[in-house]
Amino acid sequence: MLLAIDVGNTQTVIGVYRGADLVGMWRVATNKRHTADELRIKLTPLFASAGLSFGEVRGSALASVVPQLTQAWERALRDLTGAETLTCTAQAAAEAGLFQADYPSLREIGADRVADAVAAKARYGSPVVVVDFGTATNIEVIDREGRFVGGVIAPGVETSASALFSHATRLSAIELEDPHAAIGKSTEAALQAGIVYGEADRVDGLVRRIFAQLGYEASVVATGGLATCVAEQSATIAHIDPELTLEGLRLMACAARG
Repeated sequence: MLLAIDVGNTQTVIGVYRGADLVGMWRVATNKRHTADELRIKLTPLFASAGLSFGEVRGSALASVVPQLTQAWERALRDLTGAETLTCTAQAAAEAGLFQADYPSLREIGADRVADAVAAKARYGSPVVVVDFGTATNIEVIDREGRFVGGVIAPGVETSASALFSHATRLSAIELEDPHAAIGKSTEAALQAGIVYGEADRVDGLVRRIFAQLGYEASVVATGGLATCVAEQSATIAHIDPELTLEGLRLMACAARG
């Protein structure tokens, strides 16, 4: 089995693969102060709840955008599984033949963006655009030659909503769901329209600008924790793939093994 972990600023997504089959997947809150010991304690009951054994794990793949947690996760995985951990970077993906980039500095490309690009190209072909709804809304662009050519990084849905709620004392947090009308008949519905529809329209506008710059259109795939909520309101997103980042990690791990 392969253990794949995507460490984001807000959530950490954990997946367990048996071959190409995802047999376990969990989303847990990211705590930037966790030590390797605490990460082991967090991971152990998840495996137990799915009837999985760390003894079956033959390798791990890690994508982390939280530097202070990267080493802690590497140590926790080594202690739990005794198996080698592949830490995702643009350079590692390029050396494995899975990632080509027309980009000035590979070091600037976050591990999650690399994994998304690798998986999107493999699953949907080229050209392809990935919209990853996380702490930030990341848009990755793969051109028709299969090269990563850059993208967009914008405030995420929940990040923007939290900023609004913290600065507007009479507004409180709401469930982010489709209000089914652009004109809200309550404060909650008005907020939902502004946040959910606003994000969908912002993404559509950015994607259309990307198409204009490329000179052609591409398949657009959404991933991330809020992908379903927002993507269903989008006119440009054609696919929703919650497992995309984990799949990129799996593909990298397989390539590294040869």
